[in-house]
Amino acid sequence: MKRLLVFLLAAIFTAPLFSQVKFGLKVGATTTTVPTYDVSNGDNNIEAVKDAGWGFQAGALLRVGIGSFFVQPEVLFASNTYEYHVETIDATEAVKQQFDRLEIPLLAGMKFGALHINAGPSATILIGTPKALLDDPDFKEMYRSATYGYTAGLGLDLFNRLTVDARYNGSLSKKFGESVSIGEQNFAIDDRQPSFTLSVGILF
Repeated sequence: MKRLLVFLLAAIFTAPLFSQVKFGLKVGATTTTVPTYDVSNGDNNIEAVKDAGWGFQAGALLRVGIGSFFVQPEVLFASNTYEYHVETIDATEAVKQQFDRLEIPLLAGMKFGALHINAGPSATILIGTPKALLDDPDFKEMYRSATYGYTAGLGLDLFNRLTVDARYNGSLSKKFGESVSIGEQNFAIDDRQPSFTLSVGILF
């Protein structure tokens, strides 16, 4: 009887919390700074076709709220493609690099009416291995399976169902990550580039 009473009291007091738990699906577009590679080698040259590239992301989120505060973990599939002109001692060719990733941000936020702000750490898991721009074992080492960064932004919640977010995504690799040397240059081991994301989601 005591256990049943404790269970009922716990259910009563935690019900308001669980009433603020929402599941959601989202999709978005991303504009990303294209990475550049100054290999400082007379036999090789890598030039980005554009300074920025477009990509997309799609996935699921879980929002757990207590009053105006909420925690929001997400699991997203993201993809970006970069284009380069690569000159080697043998040939010149156009090369496309496609990065497919699993992004897992863990955000904390506050709501101010329909407006919300959020920020937090983000982990990225690389899916597959992008095409190496140079036939160099050090170049391939640049693409590690897991890297870490951060996400921050603001958004709107509309009609208790629709959520729209604008976010900046950054990397922590320059300060905390490893690097490899190619030619006379050091490059961070991280495929994550500074990016802006605009997304829309549906909450259930």
